[in-house]
Amino acid sequence: MRRLPAIGLLLLLAAGCSEPPQKEINQAQGAIDAARAAGADKYAVDEYTAATSALQKSHDAVDQRDYRQALSYALDARERAQDAARQAADGKARARITAENAFSQISARAQQLETRIKTAEGARVPARELQKSHATLTETQTALQEARTAIDGGNYADVASKLAPVRSRLEAALNEVEGIPQRPARRRKS
Repeated sequence: MRRLPAIGLLLLLAAGCSEPPQKEINQAQGAIDAARAAGADKYAVDEYTAATSALQKSHDAVDQRDYRQALSYALDARERAQDAARQAADGKARARITAENAFSQISARAQQLETRIKTAEGARVPARELQKSHATLTETQTALQEARTAIDGGNYADVASKLAPVRSRLEAALNEVEGIPQRPARRRKS
């Protein structure tokens, strides 16, 4: 009978003197670093924040010598970081598709404006009436170049900020060129 309490005390002491779960903490830190590299800090913010919080709790538990709790938090941090990396990959793919679609739409509308300007020039519309539309086309082409650079660099969130300011001006220029009265071509004397 006396042995049972002694064995329980030994187990309690052994648990209190066990090693901190350093391997698991390192794995969790590696998973968090991988998630950050995958863009989780942008595309999976909640899960990434939960992972870093769990890792911090694991470190706090180690400081309090509660190694079981530290292990639990470290495993949770690793799992959440891996989930964040997966969510980031999905979010990044969605952001790329959205950015490419916005780029394509603005590019197509810019091409329409260029065609309408050329048609108006062919119909002998004075250059001063097309000056504003030319400026809008140039501004749009510059914004498209910046957006393409952002897409190629993986900065998909920057695409919207580069294209949003020109979208309404582009539409206004298209309407303006459409509304300019065309002058009939001069007839040649035969």
